[in-house]
Amino acid sequence: MNLILGVGGGIAAYKAAELARLLQDRGFTVNVVMTESAREFVQPLTFAALTGRRVITGLFDQTSPEGTLSSSVEHIGVAQENEVLLVAPATAGILAKFAHGLADDFLSTTYLAFTGRVFLAPAMNTNMWNHPATRANLETLRARGHVILDPEAGRLACGVIGPGRLADPRYIADQVALVQVQDLAGETLLITAGPTREAIDPVRYISNRSSGKMGYALAAAAARRGARVMLISGPVQLPAPTGVEVIPVLTAGEMYTAVMERLEGATIVIKSAAVADYRVANVAGQKLKKTGEPVTLTLEPNADILAEVGRRKGDRFVVGFAAETEKLLEYARRKLESKQADVIVANLVNSATTGFDSDQNEVTLVTRAGDLPLGQAAKSELAEQILTHILRLKAAR
Repeated sequence: MNLILGVGGGIAAYKAAELARLLQDRGFTVNVVMTESAREFVQPLTFAALTGRRVITGLFDQTSPEGTLSSSVEHIGVAQENEVLLVAPATAGILAKFAHGLADDFLSTTYLAFTGRVFLAPAMNTNMWNHPATRANLETLRARGHVILDPEAGRLACGVIGPGRLADPRYIADQVALVQVQDLAGETLLITAGPTREAIDPVRYISNRSSGKMGYALAAAAARRGARVMLISGPVQLPAPTGVEVIPVLTAGEMYTAVMERLEGATIVIKSAAVADYRVANVAGQKLKKTGEPVTLTLEPNADILAEVGRRKGDRFVVGFAAETEKLLEYARRKLESKQADVIVANLVNSATTGFDSDQNEVTLVTRAGDLPLGQAAKSELAEQILTHILRLKAAR
């Protein structure tokens, strides 16, 4: 498979040399495109020696491989001849150019002409990474279906300690290599994500803090690995993953109906949504006015979707989530048995750095054969690990 490795200007550019080698080890033919700034950190000869191919360093390179003047539309040919575009390091400037369609060098013009899979591995100063402009650009790029391989936290070249360091080259290479892995081809995944909302009156509702990020990461990863994915989603502020059928719902009742209507076609069910356990028994038809007096709400239980899926599961592989604030493994094991699930993904949600709203999580897979801690990582990385273990456990069953 042909891949464009775009190298941005930053101290992390030197790591792109190792990345080029790792990508070749994973079966890619690597074609390097360097920005002008990247040449200040690494010489093109380094990449040429590693890949055995010409390195493109400008929109109007002086010579082509045949020794004639390079065509001014070469970026179109490069875009058409490659299936994957990976930019590492992707600087704040590159992210801004890509997000807003600015094309003033070979890499940015190639991006606009490119129709394949795009992976971006950012690296920059912590403040630049956290700046609202960068966050907005990242959301725009994610909404286009691009995979963002988040930077690691640590000591940066500028001396600051925080997020912004280029992700480990081996991790980047492994994630990109998944486009060649279609180990979920033939599987149909039914995934639920996000919170539900239970009305009190036309204005107010009961809900929870679930962002839906874990479920959406699972859906995106499964689609990349060849699965047909149906994502039943409560109200979230996330773009629809590429290649995924999204079914929006609001209440637990709506989610129950959506799951049961689609259960027959699913081979794997992953219930990562944070479904409200209770709903208001008597929803007010008009907005309840403030009186200064205490208000009592009578709640009645919602249907237990995971338990019902467990009762009907047949040959399906069923995965539930346990979001707890205490006795994590004890409650997860109890849930594994009572819901007739095959795996429970257990995580504590009262941590300051993981769980609800965070891009990070720390989970343990609870199975009848034992517990498997996956440790703390980005939810996108955990999604890949969870799917890999699901396939292994499904095959063993």
